[in-house]
Amino acid sequence: MAADVEVQERSFPWSAGILIGLGLGGFFDGIVLHQMLQWHHMLSNWYPIKSLQNLELNTRWDGYFHSATYVLVAVGIFVLWRRARLRHLYWSSKLLVGNLLMGWGLFNLAEGLIDHEVLGVHHVNELVAREYWIYWDIGFLAWGAGMFAGGWLLVKAGQVNQLAAPDVSA
Repeated sequence: MAADVEVQERSFPWSAGILIGLGLGGFFDGIVLHQMLQWHHMLSNWYPIKSLQNLELNTRWDGYFHSATYVLVAVGIFVLWRRARLRHLYWSSKLLVGNLLMGWGLFNLAEGLIDHEVLGVHHVNELVAREYWIYWDIGFLAWGAGMFAGGWLLVKAGQVNQLAAPDVSA
């Protein structure tokens, strides 16, 4: 029982990795898909970029979106810092990268299901013919599911290593 408590106290804070991964996924989406490739903007299916007014509206909402992803990363770093400075953590690249991938995958799954499919505020690639949008949306969801699954496998491998690691905090 005491060993379980010690492992729990030293365990990598999943919430930090998930929050940072969610934010990084949002940054990638916003920077690469919204700004660099300009495949879509935050509300571009509702307000197509066919006027300066709609471009300004979409750019503003892209900014709100980036602000939210920034907050996710900042909160994730705060959680990680708070846990790391209070006690010795078991640091593991597998746990960190696995949690980041899980968070990024969760971002893609939530974004893909809610924004693309349920609300329809935008789709992944609105530059292709409308009948192909669904294929890009499905690819985005598959990419998210793959990242989440890969992250989960890394976390599980990191946890096995954590249980076998000696306690160096004494």
